[in-house]
Amino acid sequence: MKAKLYPTAALTILSLAGLGGAQAATTMQNDALGIADAGISLTQAVTAAEQHVGGKASSAEYELDQGRGVFEVEVVKGSEVMDVQVDPTNGKVLSAENDKVDQGDDEDHECESESEAEEAND
Repeated sequence: MKAKLYPTAALTILSLAGLGGAQAATTMQNDALGIADAGISLTQAVTAAEQHVGGKASSAEYELDQGRGVFEVEVVKGSEVMDVQVDPTNGKVLSAENDKVDQGDDEDHECESESEAEEAND
């Protein structure tokens, strides 16, 4: 009796795990897709951030921040780097603060490390 119960239990667990993964895949989406609802373009957000700081943008993206969409622009002025948040509905600067360390860019550094490792192996 126990021998028949184990395969059934294993099949049930695998089925439920598959359903959970499928549900997670359908509810998760890329933050960047929210840009379709923005009232301004990424270019306009970059311009607003550059004018606010008086520097040049080095990167920009649309992200969800605490449940709401925001343009995040990194602006360089001299030896300072500023993280600027721009409202996607009206283009107003919401905040600007010094970027002490690249926060949230760990993925970029991992990719760079992997690329460097691959180059070293070639």
